Amino acid sequence: MSSFSVIRPKNFREKVFFRKLRSQVDGNAKIEYGLTQIRGVGMRFAQAIVKVGKFNPNIRFGSIPEKDLTRIEEIIANPVENGIPNWMVNRPKDLRTGKDLHVIGNVLDISVKRDIDRMKKIKSYKGVRHRLKLKVRGQRTKSTGRHGLVVGVIRKKRGPPSS
Repeated sequence: MSSFSVIRPKNFREKVFFRKLRSQVDGNAKIEYGLTQIRGVGMRFAQAIVKVGKFNPNIRFGSIPEKDLTRIEEIIANPVENGIPNWMVNRPKDLRTGKDLHVIGNVLDISVKRDIDRMKKIKSYKGVRHRLKLKVRGQRTKSTGRHGLVVGVIRKKRGPPSS
């Protein structure tokens, strides 16, 4: 039985840490798939990052040089300034700043929660649905999405068997 070894470059890393983004990426994943491990970056956005940054899509994340990692962080932090179209960001025309932003990680969670709280406060249709813990996006509610106590059927006790 022969053993195979994977040939890796000297600077290969199993895990790649993004300090500014507060996330880590698997070093064995290709660059596009590795970027999707960051919360807030999907496949299309990852492909746009690779295209704008002129990276080789076939290289593994663990073998990317440090200067390219900082370039990726810069593209994610300021996507519109780096050539990604503004329709691709996840917060176009942000209510607070008015800019096209792409938020990731914990900031994404906080901004979604803030948006839902705002909808509840102004009592929009979606806000009322959120407050009542009902489906928001037009799904049917007659038989699905039920929660609370389960009311089952209680069977009548049978007497002793007759012989």
